[in-house]
Formats: sequence, C-alpha cells, structure tokens
Amino acid sequence: MANESERPPDESPELGATEDVPARPARRHRRWPWIVAAVIMSPIAVIVLWTAIALNYSYSRGNRAGYVQKFSRKGWVCKTWEGELAMVNVPGALQERWEFSVRDDSVAHIITTSMGQRVSLTYDQHAGVPTSCFGETPYFVTGIQVLGQ
Repeated sequence: MANESERPPDESPELGATEDVPARPARRHRRWPWIVAAVIMSPIAVIVLWTAIALNYSYSRGNRAGYVQKFSRKGWVCKTWEGELAMVNVPGALQERWEFSVRDDSVAHIITTSMGQRVSLTYDQHAGVPTSCFGETPYFVTGIQVLGQ
C-alpha cells in the first residue's frame, strides 16, 4: 500500500468525499394524496363557509300580517316547516300569498295554534342559501304576534 504522503496531489482525499459509501436513493415524497385531498376538500370547505355566512347574515328583516292558511312539515331528508300567509290589503281585493319557512320548533308550535287568526309574522330574509335543506324559501320566520280577528 502506498503511503498517503506518496500520493499524487490530485488524488488526496477531500473532506466529505464519499468514495466507498454507496449513494442513497433519492426519497420521493408522495404528494398526490395531498393534492387529491385538497381538490376534494376545497369545494366542500367553500360550500360550508358560504352556507354558514348565508344563514347567519340577514339580507333584510320585516313583518307581514295576514292569515296563515297552510302550514306543514316537509322534506325527505331535512324536515322544515313551510307555510303560506294570505295577505288581504283591501276588502274585496285578491289576496296575495307569501310563502315562508320556519326553523324553530317553538315558533312553529305557536303558528300552528294561531291558525285562523290574524297574525303578524316577523321574518329574516337570507339570500343565497345554497340548498333547500334549511328551508324552501329565503324567508325564515323568527317570531309571531297574534293580532286578533
């Protein structure tokens, strides 16, 4: 064996040289499951966020007076209370019908017991709710006041 001092200058070992150590194979990161998950979860997250904003932000609020003429619990999967208020402005004029939804069971019970009487319904309008699972109409009744006959 030759002495290290007898080696030619270009053959001297360098610091960190890996002459005899086999190279490790490059570790491939599997990113495709993360990409697929992001592609699937992003639209779902957007829809959930949009629904939460649409249900918590009220576009308008108001009252309507008339007679509740139809009120029932509807839906295949998501059961909601749906009703119809008959509004008569002038005696002898045609009535205008206003459809509404109720999410609160206690308000629905009060509406059921006051059918046939003149009532004033307090409502919030939620524009842009993406599904009919929360109600078939954008008008959600939040309170009721019986006005009498």
